[in-house]
Amino acid sequence: MKLAALFNALISVTAMLCLNIAHAADAPAVGSAAPNFKLQDQNGQTHTLDEYKGKWLALYFYPKDNTPGCTTQACEFRDNIFAFREIGAVIVGISVDDAASHKKFAEEHGLPFTLLADPTKTTATAYGVMRGLTGAVGVAQRDTFLIDPAGKIAKHYVRVDPKGHSQIVLADIKALQAKK
Repeated sequence: MKLAALFNALISVTAMLCLNIAHAADAPAVGSAAPNFKLQDQNGQTHTLDEYKGKWLALYFYPKDNTPGCTTQACEFRDNIFAFREIGAVIVGISVDDAASHKKFAEEHGLPFTLLADPTKTTATAYGVMRGLTGAVGVAQRDTFLIDPAGKIAKHYVRVDPKGHSQIVLADIKALQAKK
């Protein structure tokens, strides 16, 4: 009986790895147009990609509100918000949590940027960042996309370490701006 349980666990892990590989391959390529979205934020306002045209956008996907890694990542973006604003860049976070969860998360940690709710997982799927099953149990992988003022993907960070990520994104935006 233990061998059967081990075999089933191995098959489950293999399936999860295959799903991750398939989703990573579905991510939009650097240089391509960023997939559009229409999502609600933590305050019930609807946002689309088009409203960020003309600005640098750090669009970061994260697994779940109020978890340790996601809180670290969000708070580091919060702590660097003035540096991002100074260079004309906008920060937007997306997870598959609902708007009410985002509201609580933003209020609890004083997050001064938009958190978009993607409970249908449509946007996370379009960006190729869904991890696990796309049904009730899937979450977004911790990926970030830098989107340039023309709406094209300038950089894609895959499975980022939340600690220090904000500084890396900020430095990369500055470097990309210097090239243009």
